[in-house]
Amino acid sequence: MQSVDLKKRRRAVKIANAVNSIEDVPASESSKLLSDRWSNGEISIEQMRAELLMKYKR
Repeated sequence: MQSVDLKKRRRAVKIANAVNSIEDVPASESSKLLSDRWSNGEISIEQMRAELLMKYKR
């Protein structure tokens, strides 16, 4: 993955976290960890989505 893409991902996560904070809807720690893994290129968006759905469909 190119460094430009990773920079965009990290920026997107930072903005999403800021918006959640402003709206007083903090993300769970597990969601933050998945977002960090995605923003670092460790998992795809599909993998992140699947893990979140598994966790919250229980």
